[in-house]
Amino acid sequence: MYPLLFLLIPVLLIFIVWMASRLISRKHPRPCPTSLIWLLDNPFTARYHAALLSRLDLSPGLSVLDAGCGPGLLTVPIARAVGPQGSVFALDIQPEMIQRAQDAAAQAGLSNVTFLIAGLGEGKLPAASFDRALLVTVLGEIPDRLAALREIYSSLKPGGFLSITEVLPDPDYQPRSQVEALALQAGFQVRNAFGNPFKFTLNLQKPYDA
Repeated sequence: MYPLLFLLIPVLLIFIVWMASRLISRKHPRPCPTSLIWLLDNPFTARYHAALLSRLDLSPGLSVLDAGCGPGLLTVPIARAVGPQGSVFALDIQPEMIQRAQDAAAQAGLSNVTFLIAGLGEGKLPAASFDRALLVTVLGEIPDRLAALREIYSSLKPGGFLSITEVLPDPDYQPRSQVEALALQAGFQVRNAFGNPFKFTLNLQKPYDA
């Protein structure tokens, strides 16, 4: 019995910390701090980043918004995929994250990436400019999620789509039902979906006649 108890105590402590983080996140949404970049850049995330890129249907010449780009883990491969004739607009609210992303793009020799320090919903995005947009484990960190989705909707070209990915055990995790309800309210239509309730990608399209 005692060995089992010693195993259960750490699991219970981890669960309590996770629940506390989730409750704090719900009341006071905030971005992932730079000190926790190691949580974003590891073998687990590398595996599903490859899957995310395949779900964006990228091709040379596309214009892509990487919203909440963090240290540029997806910015760099997306910029490579769209090529010199395409472009990436990388946005993050934290200057430290933007600096990391800029360094990563420079190290990769990329010149087709534009960076902006701003929060989503602040009206800083150009209208009808992007073919694709992505929010990867970012939506739950935004205080006004509907305003953020509406701004992204406005920034997409007609027929363009937003790809939202949520993954447990991220304390800011948003269930698919909530994401879809907000997206529909913002004007999006569901294009397709991948994954399961614990790790999913929801692609949301701006209508061609919008």
